[in-house]
Amino acid sequence: MTASDREHLKIFAGRAGGELAASMCDHLELPMGKSTSSVFPDGEVFVKLDEDVRGRDCFVVQSTCQPVNDHLLELLIYIDCLRRASAKRITAVIPYLGYARQDRKDEGRVPITAKLVANLITAAGADRVLCMDLHAAQIQGFFDIPVDHLSAAPVFVEHFLESREALKEIVVVSPDVGNVKVANMYANVLGCDMAIVDKRRQSGTEVSVKNLIGDVEGRTVLMFDDMISTAGTVCEAARLVVENGASDVVVSATHPVLVGMAMERIADSPISRINVCNTIPSGDRLGPIEGKVTVLSVAKLLGEAVHRIHHDQSVSAMFRTGVGTKR
Repeated sequence: MTASDREHLKIFAGRAGGELAASMCDHLELPMGKSTSSVFPDGEVFVKLDEDVRGRDCFVVQSTCQPVNDHLLELLIYIDCLRRASAKRITAVIPYLGYARQDRKDEGRVPITAKLVANLITAAGADRVLCMDLHAAQIQGFFDIPVDHLSAAPVFVEHFLESREALKEIVVVSPDVGNVKVANMYANVLGCDMAIVDKRRQSGTEVSVKNLIGDVEGRTVLMFDDMISTAGTVCEAARLVVENGASDVVVSATHPVLVGMAMERIADSPISRINVCNTIPSGDRLGPIEGKVTVLSVAKLLGEAVHRIHHDQSVSAMFRTGVGTKR
């Protein structure tokens, strides 16, 4: 970073983005923006900028994870605070976007909350959004401002290429039909076969796995998904592939949401290793599955995107190797 960058580029963080923002700043050799975020006794969120941002290019890092509503409102307040402090441009860096699964009307008389959230972020005063592995890529179209949609795929690919020999014979398995394109991309990059799990969702918490399309006999199965929420899908899929002769199961997911019975399910499953990213703060949450989980950092990826946005360079150029976002 040049002296000009240090003067004109500012990265701030909400309470759900502090560690990741600090790592991004370390990568960029940039000091973290000074701000205060606190909660009044009645639950109201208070944000104050502790340095001048007038005419600066400002980024605020905040995942809208649990508690989703608190973190979402804090992000909106940060954006409003930067706007009223005369920031030149405000980019909301949202590694994990809550409400992204409510992206369509799949039955009568239900909201499209993902669109509402997009409207709120725009109305608060954000000029652009930087996010990672949205549950559905078309959510980019819900925003009336530019959206840079990153993928954690380069992080996972680098991790597996480093340990490719130890994995021996592998096969990429898509845990559901909707994830086939992503699984195919990983299979092509890693140079292996692909299989598909035929899944039927019974409810928001229960999944029934029916069939396996493809051969996993004697192979290490790699499964990739955008998030692990209740872990019902990946654990049932893991049992299915083991029943079909898989020698090992390794799961990778960008967002470790991990709610409900997720920890118990993973601990009792045949999954030997779970790779997740730090898009959501882990803290002590991963304690019950500490022996199975590896946290990979996306700070370098996000930091590079911030650098490119600040200098008006192409962000999509970061993914020209064939490892990119789902379309």
